Amino acid sequence: MDLFEERKNQMIQRNAPLADRMRPRTLDEYIGQEHIIGQGRLLRRAIQIDQLSSLIFYGPPGTGKTTLARIIANTTKASFISINAVLAGVKDIRDAIDSAQKTLSLYGKRTILFVDEVHRFNKAQQDALLPHVENGILILIGATTENPYFEVNKALVSRSRIFQLRTLDETDLKAVAYQAINDKDRGYGNRDVTIDDDALDHLVKVANGDARGVLNALELAVETTAISQESEIHITREIAEESIQQRAVLYDRDGDVHYDTISAFIKSVRGSDPDAALYWMGKMVYAGEDPRFIFRRMIILACEDVGMADPHALGVVMDAAHAFDYVGLPEGRYHLAHACLYLATAPKSNSSMAFFDALNAVQQEAKDDVPNHLRDGNRDKEGFGHGDGYMYPHAYRDHWVAQQYLPLSMQGKVFYQPSDQGYEKGIREKVTLNREAQIEAMVEQEQTDLFSLTGNGNDPERDKWLERTLGNRGVHLGVIREKILAAADLQREDLVLDCNARTGLLTFAASRQTPDGSVWAVAHDDKSQNTLMSVVSRMDLLTRPQIIRKKSESIIEDIRSTAGDSVRFDKILGRNVLLNIVQKVSFLSDCMGVLNVSGKMALAETVPSEGQRISDLIDLTRTETGLFEVLRDAERELFNDGSDPLVNWTSASLIETIQETIPLRIHSSLHIDTSHRRIAPKEIDYWFRTEAVTGRKSLGSRIAERATSEQVEKIRRLLHVQLDNKDVEWKTAILFMVIQNQ
Repeated sequence: MDLFEERKNQMIQRNAPLADRMRPRTLDEYIGQEHIIGQGRLLRRAIQIDQLSSLIFYGPPGTGKTTLARIIANTTKASFISINAVLAGVKDIRDAIDSAQKTLSLYGKRTILFVDEVHRFNKAQQDALLPHVENGILILIGATTENPYFEVNKALVSRSRIFQLRTLDETDLKAVAYQAINDKDRGYGNRDVTIDDDALDHLVKVANGDARGVLNALELAVETTAISQESEIHITREIAEESIQQRAVLYDRDGDVHYDTISAFIKSVRGSDPDAALYWMGKMVYAGEDPRFIFRRMIILACEDVGMADPHALGVVMDAAHAFDYVGLPEGRYHLAHACLYLATAPKSNSSMAFFDALNAVQQEAKDDVPNHLRDGNRDKEGFGHGDGYMYPHAYRDHWVAQQYLPLSMQGKVFYQPSDQGYEKGIREKVTLNREAQIEAMVEQEQTDLFSLTGNGNDPERDKWLERTLGNRGVHLGVIREKILAAADLQREDLVLDCNARTGLLTFAASRQTPDGSVWAVAHDDKSQNTLMSVVSRMDLLTRPQIIRKKSESIIEDIRSTAGDSVRFDKILGRNVLLNIVQKVSFLSDCMGVLNVSGKMALAETVPSEGQRISDLIDLTRTETGLFEVLRDAERELFNDGSDPLVNWTSASLIETIQETIPLRIHSSLHIDTSHRRIAPKEIDYWFRTEAVTGRKSLGSRIAERATSEQVEKIRRLLHVQLDNKDVEWKTAILFMVIQNQ
């Protein structure tokens, strides 16, 4: 490049629009899209280690697709070629391919081809790229505002990782504006520019997630505003309105006008006035209200105010809401209007309010047992006569029979009053006729037999109604895993931490559920690390979980030293993380420090203190009373050892201590898992191990403290006689917890 060319480029850059000048040059300058570019996430790591595969960036205008490509160009060691699909033809593609082949053969460097508006390529142009993407000569990075699954060649899509960029929120757009105001090299940092809060709010709302729109409006405002005597450029709301060519509507998302406007909208729809409903909805949309908020209110209204008069109303609104999520703005406004007009013109009924009358009756009126004929007869029919007298509706004409379903004290009570509107008008007569027949049947209703409780209660088979859990330990672990993952509610782009990876029970399942995010797993010992690495080494470099080896007393320090001080996880998972930790609450507090404010921790903890007791497996009729008491006392001491972090807590005490110490929201449930287990002779011998084996006093050691050596041996023989190779039902207490910030 000669001096004239360099001077020309400098002039172009200096005179470029603010939006172009302020394009981020590094990941640290990039604002927004934390779900794909945040610390520790897949795309960020791929850019940082220069290990990119073919990518397609998909999202609305102004969300940073081209900017991400330029950042990659600034950081990659590969050759970088950029073309625009609107202007480029097959010749440009061939030139790029020839250049890539020469670069690879002469310098051994890969070539990244960035294609802006890639959906504009026709099928022939996309097909021309395919073989060279497939054989690795080109790494394609495409940017598109259209859904790539419809607008881009399926073969190209299948060979690329799709990253969906979201519309920037108000916080992001304000950060973009302030970045431009304060930047001395490319923005207005050398001028005294101030902007009122309401002016910036207006620019941000009208820009509707487009960073380019905010910067263009800001540039126009700054360049056209007169400088005051104090050399200040002061941008007011009026100037902002002129700069973005749109007047502000009196509307605040959190104040009275917000609630008054949505109230006017709801009342207009309820009152079947489509014109007024469209007006108030138009005001909200114009002012920048989130359309999803409007849809949520219409979903409620579909059941509250339309209800059974048109049971299809809810489906129409839900379909419109899904279509809006699929299409987005501005075309999504058709779906808003469609749902609004359907509800406003639909027949109305508020008969669903009957539920609240029923709820009030449950809370305030007399409490009755379930009528005998409605009780579950599968368990207690022979012993207690439950289910006797029930008439099976499908065995009768029209699949209906007159019988009472309410408790005795509530019979004849009416909650649901069908309206005479729409679909509900057609069922009004049927419901009325059925009620009349039921009132007649009340006279025939069998009363509770006071002598039914004196039936045969000694049938052991009656208590076997609970289905036993059969199968190996892997089945139970699979159930625990699914419960943890379901509680965590993982999203595709989540950044996940598995606190106690061990063999990867949670790690690899979480990795499959977060293809656009990343999973970090903590290995607590060499065996765990080797096990995990043997699997990880066979996985793709970018999608594989990241393994953290626990080296210090605090795994949080290990996490930060490996993943970075600023990394924040969306979800933290763990199974038996707290089991042997002495300071359990302190550990949880540390974990919350690496969790996003809106993040979630899902744990499953075995609670030994509430699990199986050996003494409960013993047949007392074959046991000397004194020996059994020694066994029971030693066992009681074992499970109440205040110095042992394995057993010195219960589910209730743990949750109570957490809530007293840390302001957290905790949803918990204790499950008693019953499984079949065969007691091996060597397992019984292990119960009598010496303390030197594990550093923890065994059951046998505690027995020896309160019995003679002869009695200890008798108890050992007793256990062998009664339990050797015996299948028993073994109880395990598992505490499931979902922990979030308040």
